[in-house]
Amino acid sequence: MTTEHPPTASETTHCSPPVAGDGAASRAHFIDALRILALGWLLVYHVGMYYVSWDWHIKSAQLLPELEPWMRLSSPWRMSLLFIVSGAATAWMLRGRAADGPWLRQRASRLLLPLVFGMLVVVPPQSYLEVVEKAGYPGGWLAFLGLYYRGYDGFCRVGHGCLIMPTWNHLWFLPYLFVYTVLLWMLLRRWPLALERAGARMQQGLAGWRLLALPWLWVWAVRMGLGGYGQTHALVDDPYSHAQYLPAFAFGALAATQPGLWARMSDARWLALAAALGGWALRLAADDAPMPVRAALVSLQQVGALIAALGFAYRHLATERVWLRRWQEAVFPVYILHQTVIMVLATALARWAMPPGVEAVVLLVGTLVVSVAGWALASRITWLRPWMGMAPVPARRSAGSGVACAS
Repeated sequence: MTTEHPPTASETTHCSPPVAGDGAASRAHFIDALRILALGWLLVYHVGMYYVSWDWHIKSAQLLPELEPWMRLSSPWRMSLLFIVSGAATAWMLRGRAADGPWLRQRASRLLLPLVFGMLVVVPPQSYLEVVEKAGYPGGWLAFLGLYYRGYDGFCRVGHGCLIMPTWNHLWFLPYLFVYTVLLWMLLRRWPLALERAGARMQQGLAGWRLLALPWLWVWAVRMGLGGYGQTHALVDDPYSHAQYLPAFAFGALAATQPGLWARMSDARWLALAAALGGWALRLAADDAPMPVRAALVSLQQVGALIAALGFAYRHLATERVWLRRWQEAVFPVYILHQTVIMVLATALARWAMPPGVEAVVLLVGTLVVSVAGWALASRITWLRPWMGMAPVPARRSAGSGVACAS
């Protein structure tokens, strides 16, 4: 079983000097800022998943269905934004290094080592708590681990299938991102100028009203044509997810070559925000509308929110900020840890029978504190750093600048 909304793994290449006219100066700040802000919302969203009626790994005994409209405000577009951010960051990192085999090995290590570590160490408590709650598993933790590592497939629920073990749960984003990264790397090895040429054509095609209309048409067609498949997050049998996220990753990679497109999205940010909020409000009021209408409204919300988020970030987060430097390294480790922390803390807090609103605040703050503490501890253990998505050695500081540098 999986969840839907992880943040992107850290792709920051610090202290690379910006090149005039290539958008690198903006990249180092507004893209990284979006990643950090997405993590902050991720914690809120996954705490919310514990309290709403939608299926999740474990559920509170005190559900708050009134949260669901607000959860729907971001659920259609969060993952697409993260793939756009990842596509842009990957393209910037690949600039001039498309034939660099060591670069791909470095990316594989940065993405896949945390995936393996997460599946073997971080995720098992999630699966254990899930089978205790949903399947009434009577065994202890050590007995469950034996089943988990052996790939036991007997934890099944009618209408929900069987729990796959070992599983990557919320870490599903990492194999998808790695596959898309390999595809981009292969493309640029064969055609080094492919991004610049295709990016220029895309920028020309997304002028004026087409900036909103053409992406909306694509997203609507995907929802209508493949939405019935749902999302498996199993990589090999997930056509609906790939039809959304691979184009989003490609859009980010192409936009990375076209600073003018970011500026165009900045100019359209208020219109895009109005489209997103209008689509959201109309969708909430249109539960009985035909499927094509509902899909059109959700797609409008999705595309409008993406353009608005990118546009506002480009306009207001293009300069370096102290909080950005402080949180860059923490993003990936906190992502790896946060969902397990939520589930363990939620199980512990349930015994106190707090009012759900108070409990949710305690759960959110506790998850942030414990996850950040986990990052702080892991960052000091040299052998553990690569397994938690960090550079093998701690980031050093540029003389006199205070800016972290990493290879």
